[in-house]
Amino acid sequence: MTPKNNKTTKSRLLRLRLGIYRMVSVGVVDERLNQCYDICSTAALILNLIVTFANTYDNLSAKYGGIFQAVEAITVAFFALDYILRLVTARFLYTGASEGRAIRKYVLSFSGVVDLLSFLPYYLPVFFPAGAAVFRMFRVARILRLFRINAHYDSLNVITEVISSKKQQLLSSVFIILILMMGSSLCMYSVEHQAQPEVFANAFSGIWWSTSTLLTVGYGDIYPVTTMGKILGILISFLGVGMVAIPTGIISAGFVEQYTRLKRSGEMLQNEDISFVRLELRGKDAWIGKKISQMGLPKDLMIIMVMRDGQHLIPRGNLILEEKDVLVLGAESAHKAGRALNMKEVMIGKDHSWNGSYIKEIDISRQTFIVMVKRRGRTLLPNGNLMLLEGDKVFLYSKKQTQMTADDYSF
Repeated sequence: MTPKNNKTTKSRLLRLRLGIYRMVSVGVVDERLNQCYDICSTAALILNLIVTFANTYDNLSAKYGGIFQAVEAITVAFFALDYILRLVTARFLYTGASEGRAIRKYVLSFSGVVDLLSFLPYYLPVFFPAGAAVFRMFRVARILRLFRINAHYDSLNVITEVISSKKQQLLSSVFIILILMMGSSLCMYSVEHQAQPEVFANAFSGIWWSTSTLLTVGYGDIYPVTTMGKILGILISFLGVGMVAIPTGIISAGFVEQYTRLKRSGEMLQNEDISFVRLELRGKDAWIGKKISQMGLPKDLMIIMVMRDGQHLIPRGNLILEEKDVLVLGAESAHKAGRALNMKEVMIGKDHSWNGSYIKEIDISRQTFIVMVKRRGRTLLPNGNLMLLEGDKVFLYSKKQTQMTADDYSF
């Protein structure tokens, strides 16, 4: 095989792997195949969970056991195939890592472990029959695949953001609850040990009582019988109501704050019409092989997006342009009707919430990217440590609507 043919084969293989990566990535629905894969993946998970629950009913299991087993076998095989495809395309998920390191990072990630546990326990009893009961328990990990859908939708992702932002307060409240549990257990042992030596045998035997009393209304299997013990139980029950209310209040306040920030950010977005043109680099173009920062574009013209092999790249300054790249260029403030590119222009005013904030600290949708910042006629490439100032124009690109294709733009 000649070097040219070898290079062509590698290029085709790379494009095939990129297509597979886009197919298995949740939320990438620019092609019908990707949409179908998303639907099949979600349907397989839902069917598997339905069968798993239905199989616990003896009458249903006896009547439809064969169908349940067939559905489970098919869906688990799909999970195994999905895991293999994600291994093959791991380098596109971790773009800065080598092939081996990217695979290792995926295998050890939370998603990778969940994907592995989704199918491996189903096949392990074939090789280790003695551990069938334990392996069956690990199949519950399949339900955690729902978090993959959650990670790509902002409305479902709020709970993760709230817990992350309030983790210090939540840890403090949990620490207080643990101290209260230990203290109530010791106190109840002191007043109830002589009356019920077989129930409150030691200090730790009251942990179950304190847990059920503090976090619920109690189960009635362990309870005080002395007058002092009952009084102490009443006081601890009141404290328990307050302690459980603390993390609940923290999470509720976090929800309100998060939704308020997102709403405020959305209200401050000022839509501007932007005209776009499509430019494909040919073999003799002077920009081929140059970095974007070396192009010397006029101040009123900017590169919004670089499309390469079906992938949309954010135009960073160190991105080297290649032959057949499709550049999407936009005028800064054109008011002519152009094709909508899901672009928004934000003008940072004195009272804007982003004024004085670093880009990495801004609360915006995970489906939205800051692609350009204009400051006093200069174009600044966005990075996490760039502070936005009054008078800045911020250009955002949103992926929430139908993704771009080269046919959407024309001169």
